[in-house]
Amino acid sequence: MDMGYSMAMHRKLAPGKLVIASHNAGKVREIRALLEPFGIEPVSASDLGLPEPEETGTTFAENALLKAHAAAQGSGLPALADDSGLCVAALGDAPGVYTADWAEKQPFEGGPGRDWYMAMGKVEGKLAELGPDADRSAWFICTLALVWPDGHEEVFEGRVNGTLAWPPRGRMGFGYDPVFVPLGRTQSFAELDPAEKHAISHRADAFRKLVAAVF
Repeated sequence: MDMGYSMAMHRKLAPGKLVIASHNAGKVREIRALLEPFGIEPVSASDLGLPEPEETGTTFAENALLKAHAAAQGSGLPALADDSGLCVAALGDAPGVYTADWAEKQPFEGGPGRDWYMAMGKVEGKLAELGPDADRSAWFICTLALVWPDGHEEVFEGRVNGTLAWPPRGRMGFGYDPVFVPLGRTQSFAELDPAEKHAISHRADAFRKLVAAVF
């Protein structure tokens, strides 16, 4: 989505440093690979010691903008934030914006910290409660927010459709990748070569829109 901006109104991003407003190493690695061809020098929020703002938004765009504005203001550099998640049709689009929350370990689970295998198990458990004929279709959404220190913002959304597999498969990728099989494939995101995943992922879809607008 381009938030109603015409192409003429998109601000161009000059080569140089860009803060990736994330403390997720896997996400930073994917974004870095996508940005490298454009002369961008990505630095992560964690590298700069920037705090993680509380994600109080109720949509992917709200959370991405919260993170990008905080990083741009904290660093004085343009900042790119990604808010992404898994939506499962049979669960009313859950976990959605609460994708990471489903992985948060409670004290009785050995928390704090995130356990993605536990999160995948929660999704599978809820599908199992719906019975063997439950709709297993799902999709990943990625919303990218690009914010400059003066407050200018751009927002782009990408999506990839697929189905959920069980048990988890593959050791590449991160998050819910081991249970997500994109449409037209037989391998999970975590079984695909990273370059192959980059070519078809929700993040790549959002990046194509960002690249067309700001580079």
